[in-house]
Amino acid sequence: VIISVPPLTEERRKDLTKQVKNQAEHAKVSIRNIRKDTNESLKKLQKEGAAEDLVKKAEYQVQKLTDSYVAQVDSICAKKETEIMTV
Repeated sequence: VIISVPPLTEERRKDLTKQVKNQAEHAKVSIRNIRKDTNESLKKLQKEGAAEDLVKKAEYQVQKLTDSYVAQVDSICAKKETEIMTV
């Protein structure tokens, strides 16, 4: 079976790029929600008696991981956009 797929038009490429951006934003929101849930858990631990400096250190590490993953999402999104827009 042979299926002929016509080349992408400029308009379709732009639509695909918009979809990529939307998916990237959705991924970043998910990452931030995970950070929020983790920080809430850390606050509960602090109320239960965990040391404040340990909680602050853990929050810093969570933020560092969040920034790392958001940067990865951004770079993947940029690569995909250039790949889509390349004729």
